[in-house]
Amino acid sequence: MLVEVKVPVLSESIAEASLLTWHKKVGDAVARDENLIDVETDKVVLELPAPQAGVLAKIVKGDGESVTSDEVIAVIDTEANISPELNAVLRPEKTAPNPALSTQHSLSPSVRKLVTEHHLNPAEISGSGPGGRITKEDVLAYLEKPVHPAPAGIAKGSPMPVSQSTPPLISSADRPEQRVPMTRLRARVAERLVEAQQTAAILTTFNEVNMQPVLDIRNRYKEKFEKEHGVKLGFMSFFVKAAIAALKKFPIVNASVDNSDIIYHGYYDIGIAVGSPRGLIVPILRDADQLSIAGIEKKIADFGVRARDGKLTIEELTGGTFTISNGGVFGSMMSTPILNPPQSAILGMHKTYERPVAENGQIVIRPMMYLALSYDHRIVDGREAVLSLVTMKEALEDPARMLLEI
Repeated sequence: MLVEVKVPVLSESIAEASLLTWHKKVGDAVARDENLIDVETDKVVLELPAPQAGVLAKIVKGDGESVTSDEVIAVIDTEANISPELNAVLRPEKTAPNPALSTQHSLSPSVRKLVTEHHLNPAEISGSGPGGRITKEDVLAYLEKPVHPAPAGIAKGSPMPVSQSTPPLISSADRPEQRVPMTRLRARVAERLVEAQQTAAILTTFNEVNMQPVLDIRNRYKEKFEKEHGVKLGFMSFFVKAAIAALKKFPIVNASVDNSDIIYHGYYDIGIAVGSPRGLIVPILRDADQLSIAGIEKKIADFGVRARDGKLTIEELTGGTFTISNGGVFGSMMSTPILNPPQSAILGMHKTYERPVAENGQIVIRPMMYLALSYDHRIVDGREAVLSLVTMKEALEDPARMLLEI
């Protein structure tokens, strides 16, 4: 019997996706639920498992091709001639599962990509994740080992191997170049950033905040906090709370433009910009005003882990009424963040530096951070933008204000 392999149903906000690299070729045996190929959308990477065990009879769509929801991309022959030994592996309900296939199936898309690009055997890599799962860090640590046998056909000291789907190196004398197509995520990010600059009247207002009060609270309670809640007390939760205080006071900053209408959102879905192996993504803290400091920290920590492993869902990356971006983790001292459409404002955090400041007529050293609020001047006036940023500054410099909501 021939069984069609179809693209999973994508969300309404995603028109199409791209196929990455097929893990099987025509004629290969496949096990039920074995991942055949990763499907990249402009938000997440989805694994596409085999619906039935059998032999891959036909590949309709090749590596890198664009696909849409429910589109047929391959055909599996479930009645093809398979040896008894292989049949036992493909139909694990009748026998014990094959360890090698199980290991390969359990790899996340980012880990599988690294393993494929470097021609590694997952069985040789020790996993530090839950249940012995191999993480990206495990693969990178394995690659950094001083003694590492080169894959067949690759001499020691050769450049890092390039996968077959990567365009060849284009050399011109001593000036090598390599043309690599954008990932769908990178292309979508580029499209949205250009769209934001072309359609919105973006301005940025700046301020600075004395981080000493937040640092004092963190240093005083971080050990008790981690022991009580099982998560580290970071800085982002304070900024989320401060942003919500400002958004409640100035609802227009939490609004968005829809043609000639302004949509005021009666909820606070805060996007947290996170770097991932695939590029910048923005998972959403839904109803962030209803979360405690511990709840926010747990959500952000979870986002970071699943962003690294490519496990965030489309729903978690869709929507949002306001975004916070922390360029300070990379050492940025000042920047002008670009809006995340259709949102009307974004807060940029930066690195905290000890600087001399005037305080009560005296020069003192304080840990200072520059804040930047970019906003859409079509609906947000300078007054609301400046005062909302001042509200965030005041909340951070006197955290008790957030508890008392004043």
